[in-house]
Amino acid sequence: MNFDYARAFSRTIGWITRAEQAQLQSKRVAVAGLGGVGGSHVLTLARLGVQRCHLADMDTFDLVNMNRQAGAFCSTVGQPKLDVISRMAQDINPDAEIRGFPEGISETNLEDFLADVDLYIDGLDFFEIGIRRAVFAACRARGIPAITAAPLGIGVGLLVFDPKGMSFDEYFQLDGHSYEEQLLRFLIGLAPRVLHQTYLVDPTAVDFKSMRGPSTPMACELCAGLAGATAMKLLLNRGPVLVAPRGLQFDAYRQRMVKTWRPGGNAHPLQRIVLNLARRKIKAKD
Repeated sequence: MNFDYARAFSRTIGWITRAEQAQLQSKRVAVAGLGGVGGSHVLTLARLGVQRCHLADMDTFDLVNMNRQAGAFCSTVGQPKLDVISRMAQDINPDAEIRGFPEGISETNLEDFLADVDLYIDGLDFFEIGIRRAVFAACRARGIPAITAAPLGIGVGLLVFDPKGMSFDEYFQLDGHSYEEQLLRFLIGLAPRVLHQTYLVDPTAVDFKSMRGPSTPMACELCAGLAGATAMKLLLNRGPVLVAPRGLQFDAYRQRMVKTWRPGGNAHPLQRIVLNLARRKIKAKD
């Protein structure tokens, strides 16, 4: 089969123009982490017509990934996530230009990873706080907008960081805190209204010390949809999007969507109250 980009993505025309489709074809997006949400992000971008990607992941697929990860199949267990997702993206668009970082993302390769990138989308594991902070700081220094869409229960929490607006560190207020406290601040900052908390039937499944938490496939796909829509607006300069300290949480299980505004991020009085309540629950569970 002779691949024809214009025909392959022609059904998107109407929601975007042909000129905008050509813009998407020329844009370069970086995604670090190709597991729960990252793999779905990449495939959504590929179907949108984004043709240039920098992808980073050092992990391989395992049986425990089967419940949610786009590249997890019995046939891919043991295979590098980078290889599988790259192959899937190029099966959608054989002309896709993918630069892979099989060693994962680190402070030593951040410059190469973000070179000539128009947008960064976060797909790192929830528990990778240190390198996540470094990536968002590097994006800010290079003037690159950055999106994080977190799978929460059967929903998604979305935050966008404009390089000229509030920074990741200013919002989450992580400096000087223990690793467990940083995880808690990251979680509460992602979804200040905590819509997902009411239907968590087994709280023992959330274990910061063991770096383990429950997940659903629906949340990962919702993340990809919301991040993809936001990416389209940013890449095409289609008008304003909510940026930190404003955010959005949509919960499909509760059929609710809320927009949040937390000036000062986790330093906001309401955030301090929610954080204190969360700490008490964790202490009671222990």
